[in-house]
Amino acid sequence: MYQIMPSQELRIPTRSRAQAMDWSLVLISQGIDSTIDHTGDDAGWGLLVASENYQNAVAAIRQYTIENRGWPWQREIFYPGLMFDWGSLAWVTLLLLFFALDVQFNLRTRGVMESATVGQGQWWCLFTAMWLHGDISHLAANATIGLVLLGLTMARFGTGAGLLAAYLAGAGGNVLVFLLLPTRGPSLGASGMVMGCLGLLAAESLSLRRKKSLSPNYVLAGIAGGVMLFALLGLSPGTDVLAHLGGFLTGLALGGLLASFPFSAKSTPANLACGCLFACLAILPWWLALR
Repeated sequence: MYQIMPSQELRIPTRSRAQAMDWSLVLISQGIDSTIDHTGDDAGWGLLVASENYQNAVAAIRQYTIENRGWPWQREIFYPGLMFDWGSLAWVTLLLLFFALDVQFNLRTRGVMESATVGQGQWWCLFTAMWLHGDISHLAANATIGLVLLGLTMARFGTGAGLLAAYLAGAGGNVLVFLLLPTRGPSLGASGMVMGCLGLLAAESLSLRRKKSLSPNYVLAGIAGGVMLFALLGLSPGTDVLAHLGGFLTGLALGGLLASFPFSAKSTPANLACGCLFACLAILPWWLALR
């Protein structure tokens, strides 16, 4: 597990120079001095720490590894630093599943959203309607654009956190429809959630400014770019513009909130908690709708 050095230093082996540098920063943050060591033989790279600090160093590295365990579906795209989470394919698969179930069992009679029924207490329709689509072209449009935008959102904010935030943004779009159009007839589709992803990504400039002390103009440019994309994708004739607007604005608000209270996109406990909450908000509304 370790090698005893003549100077009474213990060696913690690492897989690469990059990992040795990362772990040395972890130890520095805990007030533990270390030296990056490369022997040039099969042992490769490692860290040297004083023997009395060895146990604390190993515990700090173990905790860091647990909290920053990688997600294998995330990959860099286009240029270094821009990540995409292929976990969004699971969401597309669920959309396809619900479409097939709707064709077979006519789920929309229970899951479609109407402002009048929401006003009567059927709040679950705000969520169930996002899983239903009018026809195959409606489904294809939301699935293709949503695959890209949700994948970027999940990579940026975390797999569980990004998915939950986008889902809540879609529900926020339906809430806006309910509040402004109390007599609105049936509506369905995941487009509000897709526009919510766009709002979340537009708000990303807020976190970048906090980290890198960028000019306020950079933040405004990022949000303006999101607004322009919203105008291109969300204002098409024949679409539910109000639900799109509500999803986009809710996404902006949630993105700003996440930027103000950031947590690591690789934080396993946080993303597991968000993923469990998303599952509850997907299962419970349908259980209530199908009772």
